[in-house]
Amino acid sequence: MTGQDPAVVRIDTSKPHPARMYDWFLGGKDNYPVDEEMARQLLALEPRGRDMARVNRAFMHRATHWLGDTGIRQYLDIGTGIPTEPNLHQIAQRVAPDSRVVYCDNDPIVLAHAEALLRSSPEGATDYIQADARDPGTILEAAGKVLDFSRPVALSMLALLHFVDDEDGAYELVERLVARLAPGSYLVLSHTTGDFDPEKAVQARAMYSARGLTLRLRSREEFARFFNGLELVGPGVSLTADWHPELGEAVAVTGDEPIPGYAGVARVG
Repeated sequence: MTGQDPAVVRIDTSKPHPARMYDWFLGGKDNYPVDEEMARQLLALEPRGRDMARVNRAFMHRATHWLGDTGIRQYLDIGTGIPTEPNLHQIAQRVAPDSRVVYCDNDPIVLAHAEALLRSSPEGATDYIQADARDPGTILEAAGKVLDFSRPVALSMLALLHFVDDEDGAYELVERLVARLAPGSYLVLSHTTGDFDPEKAVQARAMYSARGLTLRLRSREEFARFFNGLELVGPGVSLTADWHPELGEAVAVTGDEPIPGYAGVARVG
């Protein structure tokens, strides 16, 4: 495993962290009162917060199945979050036991639970990198010890980029990561949007900003820009729940309104 020793992890519980809030939305126990407090405030603003997390998780399952069936055997997952079974490597290695997976996150609590991410099949491999998504050089160097970047890799950044503002180089970091990928690789993204309720989006951004956190809810067009120069596979940029729903079990959600998030998978070169 690349990075810090879990025995010396220092977890900041003075402010919420998106990975721990996501864990709370999914019903996990690896979060703190500060995370639950903000998550509940977000639920007061958008009561379907738990649905959003579950729909995003289900997209990861479907996309990984699709990639494995397409022949992908290497995965780089940035913004992994706290382990929630089945994890990406478990799905990938069910399709192809020799799949190799590298996870990356910047929350020390993910590092503390990284052992769950490292239970690879004997034929494959998994590794974990403790690094920030805004440091692609460090990620690529460490991932290169497990992945062969001369061969196709699926790069996934799920429910991550809405925490990176344009001013922090969101588009540039994706371009830099994709530039390292061999032809036949794939970029897999999901992203929350404010398209369906701009007023709530402004309020949510203010809530994050008040806690020193970034939230950049992009439009469909802004999200699609991350795929510039790549070949989107069908159905292209879609609502997260609408990306190949036939590949997984339906997620029951509250109400009939769309879950406000987009997803897409695109082929490199």
